[in-house]
Amino acid sequence: MKNSILALLAIAAIVACKKNETTAVDRNTDSTQMATPVDSTRKTSDSATMSNTANVANSLSDQDKKFADAAARGGLMEVMMGQLAATNASNAKVKALGEMMVKDHSKANDELKKWASAIGYTLPTGLDAEKQKEYDDLKAKKEAEFDRSYTDLMVSDHKKDIEEFKKEAAEGKETSLKSFASGTLPTLQHHLMESEKAKAAIK
Repeated sequence: MKNSILALLAIAAIVACKKNETTAVDRNTDSTQMATPVDSTRKTSDSATMSNTANVANSLSDQDKKFADAAARGGLMEVMMGQLAATNASNAKVKALGEMMVKDHSKANDELKKWASAIGYTLPTGLDAEKQKEYDDLKAKKEAEFDRSYTDLMVSDHKKDIEEFKKEAAEGKETSLKSFASGTLPTLQHHLMESEKAKAAIK
């Protein structure tokens, strides 16, 4: 009786071991089969995407590059100066103008960054020497003098911006950048109108 029980236990143990081995082998086989095609496909599509974006960035015309760089620096300055106006202006209309500039130009800057990221183009992330000087000069001014200087700058800057954005919309080569320029023009024209109103209000 004892012998037959031992024999049964031994057979059960052998069967269990074989079952575990089979399961382990099957599991490993499945994961290997699944991993290989997914990884190779991902690598292929990633390298193709990188190659395409590099081609677009490299094929940008001088007009497109010049416009994108100027728009990035100009947009950054509008936000920085708008933040100054929102806190330093003494006139309510000038404060409101500054707040609008921060909101609208931050949105436009984000759109431009998305475009640059999609094609692999590196935009400038700071002001050039000329714009930095304009910002520093404005920062040093207070109250009514600040209000006058800020509104003067916003009128002259937006006149220039409108001309540059019109030129890109008409003469640019990269389709999505041209769309960004023409889509942003109404906002810039509205900014010019509001800047002129604020300028008139402090005379």
